Amino acid sequence: VEVDYDYDALKGTITRESIAAGPPSIWRYRELLPIEGDVAVGHHVGFTPLIRSQNLAEELGVRELWIKNDSVCHPTWSFKDRVVAVAVTRAKEFGFDTVACASTGNLANSVAAHAAEARLKSYIFIPADLEQGKIVATLVYQPTLVAVEGTYDEVNRLCSEVSDKYRWAFVNINIRPYYSEGSKTYGYEILEQLGWRAPAHIVVPCAGGSLITKIWKAIREFVTLGLIERSATKMYAAQAAGCGPIVTMVKNDTDVLTPVRPNTIAKSLAIGNPADGYYAYRVVKDSGGYGEHATDEEIVEGMLLLARTEGIFTETAGGVTVAVTKKLIETGVIPRDESIVISITGNGLKTPDVLSERLETHV
Repeated sequence: VEVDYDYDALKGTITRESIAAGPPSIWRYRELLPIEGDVAVGHHVGFTPLIRSQNLAEELGVRELWIKNDSVCHPTWSFKDRVVAVAVTRAKEFGFDTVACASTGNLANSVAAHAAEARLKSYIFIPADLEQGKIVATLVYQPTLVAVEGTYDEVNRLCSEVSDKYRWAFVNINIRPYYSEGSKTYGYEILEQLGWRAPAHIVVPCAGGSLITKIWKAIREFVTLGLIERSATKMYAAQAAGCGPIVTMVKNDTDVLTPVRPNTIAKSLAIGNPADGYYAYRVVKDSGGYGEHATDEEIVEGMLLLARTEGIFTETAGGVTVAVTKKLIETGVIPRDESIVISITGNGLKTPDVLSERLETHV
């Protein structure tokens, strides 16, 4: 199910000037989001920095590299705050008094936080082996937390059954079409912050596959509305080698997704049967992009490289993005003289354990 808009009607009301006059948050784009009334939560979510990289660009040998940094997204330090702010606002419009989710961590943090702000009850379902930091960062908001022995995909199947029984708004299940629209704001901000232009290349970490599809939708919407020139942006899927079914589709040039059992330190990307896998594959192929995997060792190296060169501490998903970008540049898939945006979607304080054995504590 895809949310559609009356773009002909919007052409007369949405301009660069009207957007720029809006609040410094995702809600500057509210006419392109599926809500009807007042904003219920997340008034300060989004409009995170798009940083022109100097040091990492030099390290990778490229001319123009930008970092879209959602590791500082308010309030829970990941891009999930965007989708949850939209989903919880819509849930309140529908009259739900309880929100819920299946999560690999970042979504758990965000749903619990926004439910607290909205004065809604929340039920959070997670794999039992989730990183301790993400568990603590969820429990602080006092939701009902349910740890399930199994993978995220098994947790998600359980939640699908629960959603049939209880009148709860599962943000990434029964109100997923509204939830996923929030990811468009990540793309809108890139385009606006680049001076109303699209980059040549965008590298995106993929779990369920929604983010890459919605960045692509954001670009097409801005073109349709005349806010940017027609774009030839290429989209690149970045996944862990231990859980990369979307990238495998791209590399094998097949639209058939083969589910996998995750085995990676990048737990926020550990979705073996991604809901939007086919659509993510289509975006990559239709845009002329590509996909690449990163091993666990490469993920850690990517995290350290970004920290060392730009002073940005990203979680494992960002390590995947950096590692894959490095590979794509070194192999010539992404040219060194064209504009590149890399997507950093979460904060490294969420996953410090993966670095503990690699770092010296003192001299």
